This record gives sequence, C-alpha cells and structure tokens, in this order.
Amino acid sequence: MNSDSNFIKTVFGLKLKQQRQKKNWSLQDLAVKTGLSKSYLNEIENGKKYPKHDKIIQLSESLNCTFDDLVSTKLDKSLAPFNEILQSDFFKEIPLDLFGINKNNLISIISDAPKKVTAFINALIEISQNYNLGKERFYFAVLRSFQELYDNYFPEIEDKVVKFAQENLLEISKNLQPDVLEKILTEKFNYAIQSEDFERYGTLDHLRSLFIPEKKQLLLNKKLEQDQRTFIFAKEIGFNVLELKNRPNTYSWLDFGNFEEILNNFYASYFAGALLISKEKTVEKTSEFFLQNDWKPTNFEDLIENFTHSPETFYYRLTNVLSSELGIKDLFYLCLVKKKNSDKIQILKELHLNHQQAPHANATNEHYCRRWIAIKNLYDLTENETLTDAQISHYKNQGVSYLVISTSQKNPFSDGSNRSYCLGILLNSQTIKKINFIKSETLKTINVGVTCESCSIPDCEVRQSPPIRLEKEYFNSNMKNSIDKIRKDF
Repeated sequence: MNSDSNFIKTVFGLKLKQQRQKKNWSLQDLAVKTGLSKSYLNEIENGKKYPKHDKIIQLSESLNCTFDDLVSTKLDKSLAPFNEILQSDFFKEIPLDLFGINKNNLISIISDAPKKVTAFINALIEISQNYNLGKERFYFAVLRSFQELYDNYFPEIEDKVVKFAQENLLEISKNLQPDVLEKILTEKFNYAIQSEDFERYGTLDHLRSLFIPEKKQLLLNKKLEQDQRTFIFAKEIGFNVLELKNRPNTYSWLDFGNFEEILNNFYASYFAGALLISKEKTVEKTSEFFLQNDWKPTNFEDLIENFTHSPETFYYRLTNVLSSELGIKDLFYLCLVKKKNSDKIQILKELHLNHQQAPHANATNEHYCRRWIAIKNLYDLTENETLTDAQISHYKNQGVSYLVISTSQKNPFSDGSNRSYCLGILLNSQTIKKINFIKSETLKTINVGVTCESCSIPDCEVRQSPPIRLEKEYFNSNMKNSIDKIRKDF
C-alpha cells in the first residue's frame, strides 16, 4: 500500500477485527453492541473506511479496550510480521487482481489466523534466503505463474496486433522490414532513433538498446543484426500501442523498479512476437509439420525459416498458439545457456503450461541431466553452427514421456556463450494422435532425469554427480519400513 492513509485504515480494521474476535463476537453482535450498522463495520474491518472520533469511542467502550488500543498503528506480536508488508508497495507491485485475489480477502485471511499465516510467511522468508530467492527471482516467478494461468495466450493483444497491422497496411510476415517499423516509430510516435557505438562505454558493449523517455530517443547498438533491430522496433511499438507507461528503458534487462515494469515488458514483447510471426500461418505450417511421418531436423529448421531467422522467437511463439489453437495443452519451454569455458548449464527462461512439467529450473546448484537433448546439443555445437534435434525423453521417476525438440546456437550478442531453446510436449493419447512422426524410427527414446542428484538411472555414462538426494529419500523410506516391522513385532 502506498499512502499513509490506506495503511492507517488497514491497521485499524485489523485491530478492530482482532478485538472483536477475542470476544467471540460476530459482526452482527458488534453492530448490536455499538448501534453501528453491520455493513459499516464490515467496511471498517476491510480497510475501506476510517471511523470518526466519536465512533471510535463507541467501539472501544463496547469492546472494553482503550481508544489508543484501536488507533495506534503499532501491531501486537501476532500481527507484527505484517507491518512491513502493509507499509510496503506489495499490493501495488504485485497486482493480486491478475490472479483473482481481492486485497481485502487477503487481509481477512491474515487477521483470521495470524499465527498460522505468520508461520507460513516466516517459512517463505527462510526458503527464499536458503535458495537465494531475491526480489528479481520472485517477480519473475510471479510473471511465469501469470503466463501459465492464461496458457501464455492473450487474445486482446493478438487482436490489437491485427488491428495495428491493418491500420498501417502491414503484412505480418518474415518480410516485415525494420525500416518500415522504424518509420512508424518516428512518424507516428515521434521517436528519434540512432545507432550508437556502445563499445566505447565499456560495460555497455553488450547492451542492445537504450530508451531515453524524456527525449523519446532510442539508441541502438550498432552491432545489432537485422532481426534484432526488427524485434526491438516491434517491441517499442508495443509499448506505445498498448499504452504501457511504466517500462524498462534498457534491452537487455539490467534493472527494474517494480513488478509493473516486468509485466509491461512482457506485454510489449508478446506484442512484438505476434506482430512478427502470424498466428494463423504458424497454426497452418505447424499442423502440416505434425502430419509428417518422419522426424527430420531439417524439416523443423525449414518450419522456423518460414517465419524468422531467430529460433528463440519462433519457439516462444509456439507456446502462444499450441495450447489455444492446436489443443496441445501440456508443454514446456526452456532456454538454457552454457557460457564459454564453463561446464555449468543455466536455465534462463522457462514456462510450463497446464501444470509443472518434469524438467524445471533448480536453484540449488544441482546438475541438470546431460541426457537432455538441449544440453547434448550445447556440447556438440561447433563454432557458428545452428544445431537442431529431437528425442522422446522418458522421465522414469515421474513415469511420463515428452517429445522434446531443441535448437542450439551461438548467442550472437554475448561473450561466446551458447544457447539451447527447447519445446517439450507431453505424450498422451491426444498428442500422439496429433503428431504423426512420434513413431518415426529416427526419433530415439532416451531415459532422462531432472538433475543428477535426484536421478535413479543406473550406470549413467554422463552423470555429473551421485544421486545424493535420491539416496536420502531411499534411506528415509527404508527407515520407515524398518519401523513398521518393529511395530508389528511388538
């Protein structure tokens, strides 16, 4: 909450409710005791209204507490942990309404079971400290949850893209040139755009663009390739068409002020992807690809080539349309990176539709399974090569299998790191019917795990660490079995 006024109302409401519940009174009971209406008291407890001086006296006398007990903004021990939350920008930065959560309902939960909720919040704090879950990671986790809640498909943005394209006589295709979008930015949105040698500023060498809002000036790194310029222009158009004022000013992401910036950055990026890759054509060409009887990497590369030179953009665009248009609702998307002269694999981006799929990011520095096709590609990749392949990944521990398609390439805007993009589709009765090449002889089925530390595959030739987490689970299970046997004997 931002204003002191809102904070004072909320705290008063919490304290009033707490005093009422100490006496085991209902709202109706309090209404009878004070002569105040039940609806009025409900608004006070929900932080919507603050009573006048004489009403506070009525309340304190009826509840047998002092005037100061109610008006003081100091919370007692049971509510103390919420003091920082209530005074922060929590409710503004994380728009709970995105998830259908009413702020007042949340406050009501806090006041109904303060000790239990306090224990829960303290547990979250401890988890975040142990797993290095800072503000940035938390915000991006919230954003992913929001995307997954809506199957990463936002029809209102899709509609605005189509309308914008029609108004500006644009064809949504691979042939959309950056000069055309640049002209729209300068003439329609009054941008001043210029290429700049960021290298002379030292650490800014890897910065793709910088927007200076007070001058509406967009500076582009002169090293940008055409596709990168096109995407940045499309994204800037998205900020304007969607009227997103609170936004980051750098690309790539360097810093953020609040959650709204992250959310608006996502909306603008979604707009750009929809403007550059047609939904209808993606559905048409992808459907044709799924009908092929054999898996051939070149066929998928040709599919990408129909739309863009950027595999990353196409892989992500598929997550928008597979669920909404093709009925493939169980899938995941991962972007993995391997830095130069390092064996460490990091998951930069992930998305899970319908539910949390088997492969996922892990913040405990465990070793991701080297049998993943996306990771195998990273190690097989040669200089300036693009490598595409697929496999059926069977997760023995979870008892599920996925068709996983992956493309790896050198990141053109980094210090020599390699990236893999992969799309995983859960194999069930529906998806098997939709994808003909599932039974292709060129598609291998590989047993995989999530991390080496939790994997039960015996004698794995690429294992990087013993299965210590799994061994601990086995130990606990065996101990429970032994205890059960002892109980039976006695």
